[in-house]
Amino acid sequence: MLGPLGSELTRYLDLLSVRQRLVSANLANLDTPGYRTKDIDFQFEFISAASTQSPNVIQPDGLVVKNDGNDVSLGRETRLLAENALRFNAAATLLKGEMRMVRRAITEGRNA
Repeated sequence: MLGPLGSELTRYLDLLSVRQRLVSANLANLDTPGYRTKDIDFQFEFISAASTQSPNVIQPDGLVVKNDGNDVSLGRETRLLAENALRFNAAATLLKGEMRMVRRAITEGRNA
């Protein structure tokens, strides 16, 4: 029922939800020896949105590995958490507007 924009926004929100779960897991394992940061290549996954598969979870390059083998950075993860929340709120607002337009079109179509 949603147009192309609605479908793209839905996919975008799905990817943001996956990233949110990964960031939460990373933060929960901040002090777990040997734990490696997990993420998704957000741009790649969004561009290949036609794919119905689950996004590929990756281990980001360039992170500092501590003596215990853990590479989770509190600063990076909290930045991603805040960025993710902003993106999610913006996309949800846009999707809400898209749904409002669809609802209005249906209502006006019935009244015509």
